[in-house]
Amino acid sequence: MATILLIEDNDLNRDLIARRLSRHGFQVLTAVDGAQGIELVWAARPDLVLLDMGLPKLDGWQVAEQIRAAPEVRALPVIALTAHAIAGDREKALASGCDDYETKPVNFPRLLEKIHTLLERKGSR
Repeated sequence: MATILLIEDNDLNRDLIARRLSRHGFQVLTAVDGAQGIELVWAARPDLVLLDMGLPKLDGWQVAEQIRAAPEVRALPVIALTAHAIAGDREKALASGCDDYETKPVNFPRLLEKIHTLLERKGSR
């Protein structure tokens, strides 16, 4: 069973996404801000991170950059989750180190497909 770290500051979004992922057989860890998310990356070593980009303390771009800067977790797959759908935001998320990008409201079947693709690529499925 793969472990997904969901870093999301919105209680409703965090609960909804975590419950749906759990129903699909994933172990889900949650963090409410970027600083807590980075701590859990190091402490729990999840198989994949779902990362809200508009976070308090450290935003998603900073979290992704910190993950990519650390050799021990550099290969950790990261999917950006964001309400930012402005031109250039996808490119900005990918440039910061995210492997993929999903806008909110989340299209859950599409998100699951992205998760499975990245986990298969990593060999963690």
